[in-house]
Amino acid sequence: MDEAAFRQTLEATHPLLCPFGKALFSGCVACSQAGRMNLAERELIVCRVAGLQQRCVRMHDALRHNFGFAIHTLHDDAPIPHGQEMRIQCGGLRGLQDVLRGDAEVTDVDELMRAALQRWPEEGDIPYSEVVHAARLHYQGRHSR
Repeated sequence: MDEAAFRQTLEATHPLLCPFGKALFSGCVACSQAGRMNLAERELIVCRVAGLQQRCVRMHDALRHNFGFAIHTLHDDAPIPHGQEMRIQCGGLRGLQDVLRGDAEVTDVDELMRAALQRWPEEGDIPYSEVVHAARLHYQGRHSR
């Protein structure tokens, strides 16, 4: 099966896919609003609440944009390798947690999003340069030997 076609169909038929699904699958973060479902022999992470999922999509998009220099990507819509996506998701969320609270352990993405938006009501006010720097300190991907 063509992976791009599968992705397009998946996004069209399951609009509540979690944008931080890879991070949740890896166990580097957790979320109280995440649910699991199976489709075509694949396990998916979905959000239980549409409004919360849209908030996380916006945060993921902002993190990806702000990680552009760090992951050597000039275009926000260009496909990126799995490792770079993990750097954005795990590193970005841990970096945000560190900037917000001085602790990089993310036990609930939903709670982190609420706290971040309470402190910085406009998503553009989040100090993304600090988040990207903190992400480097708190997430190291697998290294080849």
